[in-house]
Amino acid sequence: MAGLAWAAAFRGFMAGLAGGASAFDWYGTYVAILLPGVIAGVGLGWAEYLRRTGGRPHWRWLALSVLAFTVAPLTMPGAFEALFTQGLGGGAIAVPLAALAGGYALARNGPLWARIGCGILAALVLAALAALPFGDATSRLAHDLPRGVWVATLAASCFAVLCIACMIPFRRVDRVRIPPRGDRASG
Repeated sequence: MAGLAWAAAFRGFMAGLAGGASAFDWYGTYVAILLPGVIAGVGLGWAEYLRRTGGRPHWRWLALSVLAFTVAPLTMPGAFEALFTQGLGGGAIAVPLAALAGGYALARNGPLWARIGCGILAALVLAALAALPFGDATSRLAHDLPRGVWVATLAASCFAVLCIACMIPFRRVDRVRIPPRGDRASG
């Protein structure tokens, strides 16, 4: 449910950014945004379960479940053309990748130089989202207007939460303690 809630909040950010031009439809909203949220939530939740129970071979690959946010929007008709001609959909690629970098940095597991690099990348994306929406002082989304501050706050907080969730597959595995024979409950 957390992945679905996150995706719904991020869809709210997108609607706030686009304003009246935002359109809700079955495919674009439910298949391209909310379904990937469910997939990412299930993948990261499963990763946390496996991490707490000692891990399994290749369980860290579950980090890639957040790439569902990248795949689904690019399956929409005309998505590749819009990406390469207008830049539309670039966020669907950048946000999950940067969140994975942020999760890796936050997990405090792995080479320090890699964590620093990933942390810098995630911090730059977070700063860019907090600076959104880009516009002049007369924009309806300027930072001196409540709506502009709300949109920027929602974008930055959604990204920060995704980074924290992406940390799960990169964290150290909990050691599962098997009690000695004498401590086991008799059955």
